[in-house]
Amino acid sequence: MTDEHAVQLSIVVPAYNEQARIGLTLIRTLEYLRARSKGWELIVVDDGSSDETCRVVNEVAAGDERVRLLVQPQNRGKGAAVRRGMLEARGAYVLFMDADLATPIEEVETLLLYAHDGYDVVIGSRGLAASDIRRRQPRARELMGRVFNLLVRSALLGGFRDTQCGFKLFSRAAARDLFGRQQIDGFAFDVEVLLLAKQRGLRVREVPVVWYHAPNSKVSPVADSARMFGDLVRLRAKLLVKKG
Repeated sequence: MTDEHAVQLSIVVPAYNEQARIGLTLIRTLEYLRARSKGWELIVVDDGSSDETCRVVNEVAAGDERVRLLVQPQNRGKGAAVRRGMLEARGAYVLFMDADLATPIEEVETLLLYAHDGYDVVIGSRGLAASDIRRRQPRARELMGRVFNLLVRSALLGGFRDTQCGFKLFSRAAARDLFGRQQIDGFAFDVEVLLLAKQRGLRVREVPVVWYHAPNSKVSPVADSARMFGDLVRLRAKLLVKKG
């Protein structure tokens, strides 16, 4: 097994019914990681997929013990999958990224610069002036994201332009602290993690990244938007109770 102290970077990829694109994502990621001089590990968390996601991951990972597949017994949501991967990661720094590779893996170098400068959490952002959006989302999806971010900034977290970009880096201590407390299983888990980081007094930095919209998103504009709004209401209620 990989020595925990030798792992400098862990990458966690949540995956749900991603057989069509997880293979290419892993190949691209492994090309980058294998060129690194420092230790690394790549963790895929299958969130109860009903397709051949696990088979594809195992085929790509064959013969390399630095690649691990964790399998959730049933589909619980992106937040639950990311939480499991982050808590089992052994790296000094832990990145979670989306299975569609919307942000190129090379962008982790920018995040690591800030982490090495003492930031506990460094989040990729599509909402800053310097963010490089090379393929935009459909208008309805983009509008949904703007409304969600407006609600987050007004009700919970001022100061962040984009809480939902699936490219976030944590120190190992921050990952274990925050995801040990985080509870939301769905897509609003990012907001909960950042809120916890603020409450815990951690240093958080938002940085611009390159980003491409990938088709076949797993986010449902109606059902998931309703769940995310419900999660925001619950987070707001907890915040008010804590302040009270």
